[in-house]
Parts: sequence; C-alpha cells; structure tokens
Amino acid sequence: MSIANYAEDKLLDTIRGTAFSVTNTYIKLHLGDPGEDGTANPAVEATRQEVTWSAASGGTMASAATVTWTNVSTTEDYTHWSLWDAATVGNCLWTGALSATASVTAGDTFQITAASLTLD
Repeated sequence: MSIANYAEDKLLDTIRGTAFSVTNTYIKLHLGDPGEDGTANPAVEATRQEVTWSAASGGTMASAATVTWTNVSTTEDYTHWSLWDAATVGNCLWTGALSATASVTAGDTFQITAASLTLD
C-alpha cells in the first residue's frame, strides 16, 4: 500500500500552512500494480465507486461500508485498487493490493466488504 505522489505533496504542504481536504473518495480497480500515480494496469471495469471511512485510529483508517460494483462489464482478475478524489479524472490519493486476486465474470457483482479496505 502506498500513498500517491499527489497526496504526499499535499500533505507535506500542510506543514507549511497550505490547507488540503478531500470531500469524497472513490475506488478504482486494477489488474496489477497501479503505480504511484494510480494509472497503470486499469481494469476494464472503469467505474469508480464511492467509499466512506471510519475515523482514523492508531495510524490506520478503514472503510466504513461495503463498496459494490454491480453487473461488472468484463471477465477479469482484480488484484489492486487506487483511491481517487473524484468519480472521474481527479487525483490519485493512495494505492494498494487486494488481499487475494478476485476473479469475476461479466455480469457479476464484486464487493469490498466494510473494514477490509485500510489505509495506513
């Protein structure tokens, strides 16, 4: 799991007094490591789903609710995710790997259950 370059810069800027906040966050699926900027190995299922978070504690923050993709567009194997500040375009904030490869068939529903997505 890695904080993205964009978010690193924004968080560092807060130390010198530049405000930074994110209103909503969205998860995008990947077929391999998305890289520091979240653009490598994108899944064909390109819909980003909004994710909400529990309060941070002990340097970790977990997803507060299950994130669901209904009727996925393509048969593929998801291995990674990226976190964005917009439903389309926007800035990558964080990237990480799923705990196990998720093989889906077109038309399936794919879910990341509450509290299983963590940032630390």
